[in-house]
Amino acid sequence: MKNKPTHLVSLFLCLTLVACSSSEDISVTAADAGLDGKSELASERARVETHNLNIWPVVKNGIEPDEYIEATIKQLLAKMTLEEKVGQMLQPELRVVTPAEVKEFHIGSILNGGGAFPNDEKYATVDDWVATADTFYDASMDDSDGAVSIPIIWGTDAVHGHNNVFGATLFPHNIGLGATNNPELIRQIARATAIEVAVTGIDWIFAPTVATVRNDLWGRTYEGYSEDPDIVKAYAGMIVTGMQGQSDTPELLDSSHVVATAKHFVGDGGTANGIDRGDNLATEQELFDIHAQGYVSAIEAGVQTVMASFNAWQGKRLHGHRYLLTDVLKHRMGFDGLVVGDWNGHSFVEGCSSVSCPQAINAGIDLLMASEPDWKTLYLNTLAQVRNGTISEVRIDDAVSRILRVKLRAGLFDNKPSARPLSGQRELIGSPQHRALARQAVRESLVLLKNRQQLLPLDRNLNVLVAGDAADNIGKQSGGWTLSWQGTGNTNKDFPGATSIFAGIQQIVDDAGGTATLSQDGKYSNRPDVAIVVFGENPYAEGQGDRQTLEYQPGEHHDLALLQKFQADGIPVVSIFLSGRPLWVNRELNASDAFVAAWLPGSEGAGIAEVIFRAKSGESQYPMVGKLAFSWPKDTQQTTLNRGDTDYQPLFPYGFGLSYGDIDTLGDDLSEQVFKSVTTGLKPLQIFNRRAMSPWELVIDDEQGAEAVFSGSRLENGSMSIVSVDQLSQEDSRQVNWLGGRSGTVALTSDDSYDLSPYAGVSSVLSFSARLSQAPTSPLIARLQCGEACFGEIDITDNVAALNHGEWTRLAIDLKCFAQAEMDFSKVSTPFSLATSGMLGLAFGNVVYEANAQKNADISC
Repeated sequence: MKNKPTHLVSLFLCLTLVACSSSEDISVTAADAGLDGKSELASERARVETHNLNIWPVVKNGIEPDEYIEATIKQLLAKMTLEEKVGQMLQPELRVVTPAEVKEFHIGSILNGGGAFPNDEKYATVDDWVATADTFYDASMDDSDGAVSIPIIWGTDAVHGHNNVFGATLFPHNIGLGATNNPELIRQIARATAIEVAVTGIDWIFAPTVATVRNDLWGRTYEGYSEDPDIVKAYAGMIVTGMQGQSDTPELLDSSHVVATAKHFVGDGGTANGIDRGDNLATEQELFDIHAQGYVSAIEAGVQTVMASFNAWQGKRLHGHRYLLTDVLKHRMGFDGLVVGDWNGHSFVEGCSSVSCPQAINAGIDLLMASEPDWKTLYLNTLAQVRNGTISEVRIDDAVSRILRVKLRAGLFDNKPSARPLSGQRELIGSPQHRALARQAVRESLVLLKNRQQLLPLDRNLNVLVAGDAADNIGKQSGGWTLSWQGTGNTNKDFPGATSIFAGIQQIVDDAGGTATLSQDGKYSNRPDVAIVVFGENPYAEGQGDRQTLEYQPGEHHDLALLQKFQADGIPVVSIFLSGRPLWVNRELNASDAFVAAWLPGSEGAGIAEVIFRAKSGESQYPMVGKLAFSWPKDTQQTTLNRGDTDYQPLFPYGFGLSYGDIDTLGDDLSEQVFKSVTTGLKPLQIFNRRAMSPWELVIDDEQGAEAVFSGSRLENGSMSIVSVDQLSQEDSRQVNWLGGRSGTVALTSDDSYDLSPYAGVSSVLSFSARLSQAPTSPLIARLQCGEACFGEIDITDNVAALNHGEWTRLAIDLKCFAQAEMDFSKVSTPFSLATSGMLGLAFGNVVYEANAQKNADISC
C-alpha cells in the first residue's frame, strides 16, 4: 500500500476536531446507486438480468483502498452543502468559466479543449499556464463564504505529448506507436508527457484512448493503437503507469505524475460504418472481447478516471447506459475512480439537453463535461432535480466521493500548482531527452511496405530532391490535436525546436557531402539521384476526420501525378506516406520504388531520415522494425478489415513490415480499379460536413481582395469574421458575421473545376443548416461559380430574414434557380457561397447537394 500522505493526516485530524453531523457509509451497491423505492430497485434488477455480467471480469484494482482517504471523504461530505456537491460534478471549459464563477458555484473541475489557451493566447508561456492554474486553484480553495475548501482539478487532451502547449514535444500519434509493438517505449512516452503536463500546473490528462478500431473510415482511427485488442491491452496499463506512476510504490501520483484517463468507454472504435459517435452493434461478448480489453489493464494499473463515450451500444447512448457504466465498470470491474463525460456528451442521451440530463448522472456519470456557456443552467437544473427526487442524494454522494477520492489520491490538497516541484521548469518542455525519445518512437513506428531492388536505405552523399506538400510541414506531419483541435491553422514557426522531415533529411545529407533540395512541386534543374516524396492526409480530428471512402485523394490525384512525373523521368522514387489510417494507395504504390508508412510522426521528423539513410560507415544506421498494427486494404471496399475475419484478404496483413534485406515481391502492377458500391441514384454530395470536404476549401473574401482560408477555429479579414460553433456536435458549423461597409463573401471553393452536372439533371437541391443571429441589412446572394465569368446566383435575403432568430433551420435551394442563371454545372469551382455588403449574422453547417429532392426545396424559381 502507498505510504500514508502527510497532507491527509493533517486534514483528517483537523476534520475530527470540528462538529460534523453523523453520516452513514456512503458506499453503494450496483442496484442502489441513484434509486428510490422498491419498484425502481426491482426494475433495475430486471434490467441487469437482461445482460450477462459474468462476461465481465472482476479486476484487481491497482490502488488499494486507503482508510485515511475514505475517512476524509466521509468527513468532507458531511460538511458540504448540496450546492457544493453539485458544483463538484461540473467541468466547464476554460473559455466559458472564470475563477470568480469557480468560487461562486463551487466548481470541481475545468478543462481546456483543443485550441484553448490561457488568455486565449496560442503562444502562452509556461508561466502563463501556471499562473492560470494558480488563479483557478486559489478560487476553488477560497472559503471566505464558508464553503469547504476543495481544490479544482484541471484536465487536458495531451494525447500525443502536451499538444496544446507551444514548444512541447509531440510524439507520434497512437497508430504509429501501435506499429512499434514496444510497450516499454510507450510507458516512457507517457512518463515524458506527464512531466511536461506537470510543468504547466495541470493535474489530469484525457489519455490514453484505448479504442480497438474496426472500421478505418472512422475519423479517430489514428487515436487507436491497433485493430487488435491484445496490443491495446498491452499498452493501456503501461501508459497509465507512465502517467500516474507505478501503483503500490511511493511514486504513485507523486508531484511528477498526473492523473490518467482510459477513454472512451466503451466501443467507440466499432461503430457501424465507422461513423464517429455512431452505434456499436456488437454482442455483449464481442463488446468485452474486442472493445474493453484496454480497460482491464488500465484498472489493474490503477487508472483514476474513465471517460464515457459518445457512441451508443445497440441503440443506447453510453452517457446514459447505467448497466455498462455502473453495473459493469464500477461494480463488476471494481473501478473506484470517477467517470467523466465527454464534451457535452450528456446532451446526446435520449430526453436530455446540454442543460438538463439527470439520466446521465443516474447512469453513472460523476463529472459532467459542460463545455458550453450555458453550464450554469445545467447546475441549477441538476440542483432542482436532486431536490425533487429525480436524482437521489445517494447518487450525488457517490459521485462526489469518487471525485474527492481522485483529488486526495493525486495530492491536490497539498500545494497550489506553482508550489509543486516541477511547476514552471520551462527547460522540461520539449527537452532534448524528450525529443530524443520521440525520435526513437518515430524510427520504430515506420513500416516499410515496398522496397524494390533494395533501394532503401539510401547512401548519404546523394543528390536528393525532396518533394511533396508534407515535406517541410510540421503541422501536417503532426496531424490533429496539435495546438488546435483539428491540427489546422499552424505554420512551422508554431513548433520551436521541432524538425520537419525535410530538415532531418537535409542535415544528414549535407553533413555527408551530398545535396538535399526542397521542391514541393517536384521541379528541378539538376537531375537528382533519388526523389523522396512526402505526402498524405491533411490534419483532422474527431468527426471531421470521418471518410466516405478509403481511396486516397478520390477525384483528384496530384500526389500521384508527382510520383508518376519522377517515374517517367527514370528517377527512383521513395514515398513517405503520412496518414491517420491505412488507405487504398495501389496507384501510389505502383508509382513508387520504395514506400514507407510513416503515420503521423509528430514534431521529430528527423527520425525518418535516421532510418531511410545509411550510417556513414555504409551500414544501416537504424533498422526498419515497424509492423502493421492495422491490416492494409487491397481495394476501396475493405473498410472493415481485421485480423481473424472469415474472408481476410488484405494487401498487407496485420503484422506485415519489411526489414532491410527482405526480398520484396510486391511488383508495380497492383490493381488500380476503384470498386464503388452499387447504389440506386446519386448519393448526397457532402460539400461541408463539420469541415470543408475535399477538394473544397472554406474561405472568406471581400471586395478589396482580402481572401483567407479558414483552417483554424476563428478568422477575420476586416469586413467579416468566422468562427467554429456547435450545432449537433462539437464545432460542426461556422458562424459568419458580416460587419457592413463593403461586400464580403464566405465560400466553399477549389482552384480546380469539377463536374457536378449529374446533380443538375435530377431535380436536386443545395441544402444547408442555417441559424440567424442578425438580420441582413442588404441583399444576401447565394452564388455558384464555374469560372471567373461563369456563375449562377439567387437573392435569398427574404428567406434568411424570415428565419427564427437563434434557431437552426434547414434551407434547400432548387438547383434550377442557378441553372436558369446560365450556370455551367460541368465545371463547378465554387459549389456554395454567400455574399452581402451589409451587416448579417448567420451560422451555417452541413452543406449538401441532394438528388431527387426538388419537392423539399424551400426556395424555388
